[in-house]
Amino acid sequence: MNTLDRYIARQYLTNIALMLVILFSFVVLIDVSLNMQRFVENAVVNARAAGEELTGLRKFLSAALLVVDLWWPRLLQLFNYLLGLVLVGAMGFTFAQLVRNRELVAVMASGVSLFRLMRPVLVVAGVMLLVQVANQELVMPRLAPLLVRDNMEAGKRDISSFTVNLYRDGGRMVFYADRFEPKSSTMTGLWVWERDKEGRTRSLITAESATFDSKAQVWRLKEGVSTPVFVTGEVLGAAPGQPKSVDFIKTDLSPTGLVAERYQTYAQNLSWTQIGDLLVSPTLDAEVKERLRRIAWGRAANLVCVVLSLVVAVPFFLTREPRNMVVQSLKCAPVAVGSLLGSTLAILAPIPGLPVELGVFLPVLALLPVAIAGATSIKT
Repeated sequence: MNTLDRYIARQYLTNIALMLVILFSFVVLIDVSLNMQRFVENAVVNARAAGEELTGLRKFLSAALLVVDLWWPRLLQLFNYLLGLVLVGAMGFTFAQLVRNRELVAVMASGVSLFRLMRPVLVVAGVMLLVQVANQELVMPRLAPLLVRDNMEAGKRDISSFTVNLYRDGGRMVFYADRFEPKSSTMTGLWVWERDKEGRTRSLITAESATFDSKAQVWRLKEGVSTPVFVTGEVLGAAPGQPKSVDFIKTDLSPTGLVAERYQTYAQNLSWTQIGDLLVSPTLDAEVKERLRRIAWGRAANLVCVVLSLVVAVPFFLTREPRNMVVQSLKCAPVAVGSLLGSTLAILAPIPGLPVELGVFLPVLALLPVAIAGATSIKT
């Protein structure tokens, strides 16, 4: 990079950092202002559980630590969600500053094309998108249990136990458990209904507890009993058959799948490899499999859409003659925001008749000619 490239790249990175700090602060302050009482109550409850009593300043300091504990992983997640919008906004501020200081005039007077000024912006944007990929694939999976906590669970390091309320796997089995402990991958008070193709119950499995064996990919049962249920004519649930002992249950419903069912956003925090491990199950429900594939392939499509949206927005600010940047920003805002939000919504929407791997890239095909037309419209 020459001096001009470094100058634009530094200005662009500064604007990106400032926008991220402002947006992060805005989001956190809103949450704290609405839920401060809950953070204070949580701090008091945690202190009493540890045999302490918080009063005065210590109470609010403990609440502040809970805010930090809850929000630092959320900010990394928020980075992935806001990066596309921030890249476009920071680009607008960068070129607006160059126009205001008449630096673009000086650049063109020296014989440098305006197209040349796009290079450092695209390079920096590419680096930031690589950071997003690393954050999504390496950091988010490790922090996934911390991202599903609510305000009253701040300070906890693991997902709280919950009731498994009739979760269905891909092999026509329905699971119910009084409690599931994600940390130990153990269900207690387990009931499992095995059904036939018509959805009628054929057997009922009960167990005191079930612990997941990650090597064998089965649930090991403690005091597991399977009771056949016979169907006579139109009478369902007739006299049960002879119970028999059951040592394990083989199903595609893993601990990760249980947590993903409980928290619908949990799958968004899994890496491509983890999603792939879930997809290899031959009994995985078709609807769940399509949703997971859409999440995985949608990430790749979203990266391309962010770059194209950036190119679409550049002509509004990279102008040969000095213009009112406020007016240019007002013109650019609906186009840029529409491109980003429209592509995101289109990626999430199922397209009938198209496989997921192709359907998620339809927004790319829609934005590509617009980006080409916008880039070639720059007068230099």
